[in-house]
Formats: sequence, structure tokens, C-alpha cells
Amino acid sequence: MNFSLLKVYTLFSLALVASHAVNPDVYWKSVLPNSPMPKAIKELVQTTESSEENNTEVGVGEDGVAVHTGKPGKQTDVGVGYGYGHNPFNYNYAASEDQLKDNPNVAVFFLENDLHQGTEMKLHFIKDDQKVTFLPRQVAESIPFSSNKLPQIYNEFSIKSDSMEAQYMKQTLRECENKGIQGEEKCCATSLESMVDFSTTKLGKNVKAISTEVNAKESTPLQKYTIEGAKKLAADKAVVCHKQKYAYAVFYCHKTFSTRAYSVSLVGADGTKAKAVTVCHTDTSKWNPKHLAFQVLKVKPGSVPVCHFLPEDHVVWVPY
Repeated sequence: MNFSLLKVYTLFSLALVASHAVNPDVYWKSVLPNSPMPKAIKELVQTTESSEENNTEVGVGEDGVAVHTGKPGKQTDVGVGYGYGHNPFNYNYAASEDQLKDNPNVAVFFLENDLHQGTEMKLHFIKDDQKVTFLPRQVAESIPFSSNKLPQIYNEFSIKSDSMEAQYMKQTLRECENKGIQGEEKCCATSLESMVDFSTTKLGKNVKAISTEVNAKESTPLQKYTIEGAKKLAADKAVVCHKQKYAYAVFYCHKTFSTRAYSVSLVGADGTKAKAVTVCHTDTSKWNPKHLAFQVLKVKPGSVPVCHFLPEDHVVWVPY
């Protein structure tokens, strides 16, 4: 996305100078002194030493996994459900035509029965060139974040209303404003501080944040990966935060019960190693019956646990 980074960085600098805003990294350490900041969040924290980040998105399907993104102005593959398709991590939505039509064999979901040593999947890790950053809470809260204020928001970030970037932002706002499924507690965190506050309010301060990590700086080829092992991270609850397409870092965070989280070790045919965070939902009875997961896996709501890997730039919070 071709968002105005200069505008964002200027807002950040003004906040620090004018209001002595607490750096997001400092806030994290003050609230979570015993929880290391995962790579996915470090790359989005703006500091004076660093201002560039790389983000990645993941898709998982019956016959493999695609980890991919698109360049500005190009619709991504249907696997992660971005572009004009619905976000697959929002369980209220039926699968969009784009998600099923463009590449019906790529999806983000698989069955928990497949989560064991020796399972093989095809994966394609492609690094994203999107560069966004967290804004300090003071700055984020001073900027409108509402569908009713879209013209003002577009103007704030020099976004043309008919551009792909505008469509992404409109979709993000719509999903943030929609009501969650029954039993789901959700919020859209527009700053690192608000993400930390939501997660610790729901789970307590004895929590750790974990993200998927791949030991490759560049995109890797489409290849077969083998599961080497899977370690359970939480018993029945977690907060999962999904990064959204927006002019600055925004995460759709939700707490659901009947959830099992795993850290899954993978090795590719070329030796590439990855530790992929996996979330398994043991009760999908309240999901939209036409959700992408059911369409791809050919199962009914509430019948079997449904799992998905998290993209590198998403985060799962679990108690310890």
C-alpha cells in the first residue's frame, strides 16, 4: 500500500516532542516486564533508530499453504482473504466469490487431526513490502477511526477515495465496527498500548505474546514443508490479534473460549525452518455456515476442531 509514511512519521515525532508521549516499547516493558516482545510487534514499533518493517501473510489449504502478499495496487491471492474478499479470521462472514473463485485450493484452515509430526504441506513464504508502524496511543486516538469519517481519514493520509488503499481501509473499518459472533469479545487496537491493555484485561498480566517466525530474509520457493513437532501453548483461551490493512498498524483482536494454541515446528525441502503459531477452534457452531473454512474443508459448523496458522505479522496472547 502506498500510504503516506512521511505523514505518519511526522505525527509520531510531533507527539513525542509536544506531549512527551511514552514510547510503545517503553510501555510494553512497564506492563509486561517478563514477556519478550515478539518479532511481529518489534517490526512495527517506531523508534529513532528504526523506521522500516517487513510484513508477511499466510494462507493454509487442504493441499498446501501459501504465504504471500501483493505489491501496492495489486489484489493478493485469496488465501488470506484480503483484497476485496472478507477477512477469513472474522467468523461472521460467508466466503466471498473472490476467495472461492480465484484459487479454490488455497485457504487458511485445516483440521486439528492433521497437526502431528510427519504431516506434509506445501508452503510459499513471500515477504511483504508494506511498511507501516504503530502510532503512539496519543496520536492514534487523535485521528478519526470510523466509517462515518472516511473522507476526513483519506485526507489525513493523502489517500484517493477510489484507490485500492481506500478500499482496504474501508473494509478494515467495516469489520472493526461489525458485531462479533456470540461469545466473542473483540476490539480493533489502533496502538500497541491499546493492544496490550485489551489482552491483559482479558487474560491478566501473566501473559506472553507469540508470533510465527521464518528463518529466511527473502521469499522462499513454493515447496513441501514437514511438521517436526507441535507444542500446546494454552488450554482453552487466548487473545488473537490479526493485523489489518490500514495506513498505520491496526490489529483486530478477539478473545474466544474453546481455543487451543500451538507452536508448530516446520522444515522445508530446502532446509528453511519455521515456527508457526497455530490456533485451533474447538467450537465453531456460532460461525457463519458459509464461512470459508467450511467451504474448503467440507465440514459443518461445530462438527470438528478447525485450525489455522497465523501469518508472521499476527500475534497470539496466551496466559502462563
